Amino acid sequence: MDKQGKKKKTENSSGRGNPQNIKKLLLKKQVIDIFYKEGLKTIAELCNVTNNSIPSITNIMNELAAEGLVENFGIGESKGGRKPSVYGLKPDAGVIVSIDLSRKYSRIGVFNLHNQQLGRILEINHGLENSENFLAVLKEETENLLVNNKINKNSVLGFGITIPGLIDIKKGISYSYPQFGDKPIAETFQNLFGNRAFIEHDTKAMAVGEAWFGYAKEKSNVLFLNIGSGIGLGIIINGELYHGNSGFCGEFGHIQMDPDGELCYCGKIGCLETIASGTALVKKTQEKIKNGKSSIISNIVDKKTDKITLKTIIDAANQGDLFAIELIEEAGEYLARGISILIHLLNPEAIIIGGEMAEAGSLITDPIKQKLSKYTMLRLKQDTRIVQSELKEKAGLMGTLPIVMGNTFIKDYGNLTLKTNAVDDS
Repeated sequence: MDKQGKKKKTENSSGRGNPQNIKKLLLKKQVIDIFYKEGLKTIAELCNVTNNSIPSITNIMNELAAEGLVENFGIGESKGGRKPSVYGLKPDAGVIVSIDLSRKYSRIGVFNLHNQQLGRILEINHGLENSENFLAVLKEETENLLVNNKINKNSVLGFGITIPGLIDIKKGISYSYPQFGDKPIAETFQNLFGNRAFIEHDTKAMAVGEAWFGYAKEKSNVLFLNIGSGIGLGIIINGELYHGNSGFCGEFGHIQMDPDGELCYCGKIGCLETIASGTALVKKTQEKIKNGKSSIISNIVDKKTDKITLKTIIDAANQGDLFAIELIEEAGEYLARGISILIHLLNPEAIIIGGEMAEAGSLITDPIKQKLSKYTMLRLKQDTRIVQSELKEKAGLMGTLPIVMGNTFIKDYGNLTLKTNAVDDS
């Protein structure tokens, strides 16, 4: 049979228009979804979850195995009888490329279908605001990362990309970075990489990462605070990411804290970001040291104040530098004021402190907890835990994985297997 005939046979066997085969295809999607969300399962467990018979699930598992999508992972625990085999997604059935964009730098990671990192996370000093040829560099570095990890481009299921700033989630347009123009950002990256791309706000992606893989995994109502150069908020309500009407929710850094304060880059006066963000702390540190303030920060940057970063301040604080500790504690008090508003409005189970500031550990969480007693009703305060991010700098990268997976591998499973079969037949 020629290639064209084989391809037609594959298309016909996909079951389009045949109710029985459509039902089977939907069951396959359901099984893949269960494996991705919950991990390894026995056939009996799949039967219970999907309400199907053992012969039906066994047949589905055999077909998925033949397609190279699932495999037997050995023997599981016995529940009174014979020890059953456990199955799950084949980790190398595909990979996801995750890209975390920021103003000054970018991070790139590659993950398999078990959400395991392949190789190292690549960080490059090219970001949305400091590189004219940003997209060209990003493409080159991403392709080099795949080559260095011996990953075939054809195995990439899609690209998950986080971006800061105002993003209209319905239109997919950035209002903070005009270089993307008035067309959807995803379209730009799809053209760049020649593959599907999915965009999410950086802080919201971090919240998704924590909800799937971090502290918030078993929780329903959690807030994620991304404290870095700015201050963003990711909201998980009833286990789902909340976007708001157009995707603009979570601009926590732009609530007013000081009516007589500094002008924020957003155009308003006295925003929380002008007082408690990494950018604000760096600016204040530079001014104080130039005016003679004594601190080991000067030694860390070899007296070059323009080299001071939030990490520099946190490193100094962790070494016991009193000035750096006081800066972080002061930021913690203002953050506590804002967090008290969130607690009163949303009554979350937990608030996760993430972003670069999470590296300060208890130096930032302790003052927040202490000052919450001053600004928050006791019963509400007792109902909310303040914790550090477990995923830290990987939160945003990992948060894109279920987004890509849900929109490609699971949602379009039928098209993907059709494409795979056609390639194999050639």
